[in-house]
Amino acid sequence: MKKLFLLIFFFGISATGFCQLKSSSFEEIDRLQQIQKRKIIVFIHTDWCQFCQRMKATTFKNQEIIEKLNSDFYFIDFNAEEKRDISFNNHVFKFQPSGNNVGVHELALQLGTINNQIAYPTLCVLNEKNEIIFQYNIYLSPNDFKILLEKLKE
Repeated sequence: MKKLFLLIFFFGISATGFCQLKSSSFEEIDRLQQIQKRKIIVFIHTDWCQFCQRMKATTFKNQEIIEKLNSDFYFIDFNAEEKRDISFNNHVFKFQPSGNNVGVHELALQLGTINNQIAYPTLCVLNEKNEIIFQYNIYLSPNDFKILLEKLKE
């Protein structure tokens, strides 16, 4: 009986406690929107940005946030310094070098520019037609992000 309880307990924890955030690619979005229409949340970040890394370690590890994102939105984790070409919204976006091994991706500029500049981290929310409906470029704590997700669901 103890073994059965432990087995049920272990599977209960692994099913709920270790839920992972599903991240899609820009190329997958059109196909996913045909299956089910959802808003898209794009997290634009860089490897060197401390606030970006903090959001990854806190906000995007929060189980409530993971569950809401997985069930109600499409989530794209996008490194602004990605070097590969990306096809999205009937356009091919490319990496724009600005020096030796430095630069920014055109798509990051397209989605993350606010008041003629880009800062990290940036959240960009797209509607079902891939139109920008919201942009925010400051670290969001798990609690603040939960409030944002609730407002986006309305």
